[in-house]
Amino acid sequence: MKIVIYGSTGTIGKAILAEALRRGHEVTAVVRNTSKLEAEAGQERLHLLTGDILMPESIAQAVEGKDLVISAYGPQFGEEDELPEAARSLVEGVKRGGVRRLIVVGGAGGLETESGVQLMDTPEFPEEIRPLARAHEEAYHVYRASDLLWTVLSPAAVIEPGKRTGQFRIGLNRLVTDERDQSHISVEDYAVALLDEAEDPQFPEARFTVAY
Repeated sequence: MKIVIYGSTGTIGKAILAEALRRGHEVTAVVRNTSKLEAEAGQERLHLLTGDILMPESIAQAVEGKDLVISAYGPQFGEEDELPEAARSLVEGVKRGGVRRLIVVGGAGGLETESGVQLMDTPEFPEEIRPLARAHEEAYHVYRASDLLWTVLSPAAVIEPGKRTGQFRIGLNRLVTDERDQSHISVEDYAVALLDEAEDPQFPEARFTVAY
């Protein structure tokens, strides 16, 4: 499969890039600065391309002739407003480039808790990341309103580097928790779940989540 990845220099994006290459896909990583992926540049099937996710025409040129676009884009702290803007740019650019499928790294804040309240509206949710959570939710509604074959994969409440086990549980709009009422996933297993969806679509035009 020919895949374009945005946001491949971040923690989650790098794991997605590594998982895609592990599975033998041909990957184009679109970045603003190719030097950030110098360590990966020599890998077979990896192509580095300079581009801007906030410019639809740049996206259209990058994705033309590809099968799937994955966005792991995350704005800098304090620049959360760029996330919905990037979503609108992605939708327009991907359509211009003639690609139908788009998979996006979402946020956990929009998932419902057991009480029916969104995670970002619970008292325990960190105040400092609430603006990012709301930006993710706004971006999610941008994808919902599009006519692309979009999928948003929201992580567990806690996502951090760990082991690649390939074992996790899947949910839809409800936060997945374990027997201790905890919700967590490794970055590596999150990437596994995302590439599973890329190869065998189960959630077209839907949001889903993964956790242990």
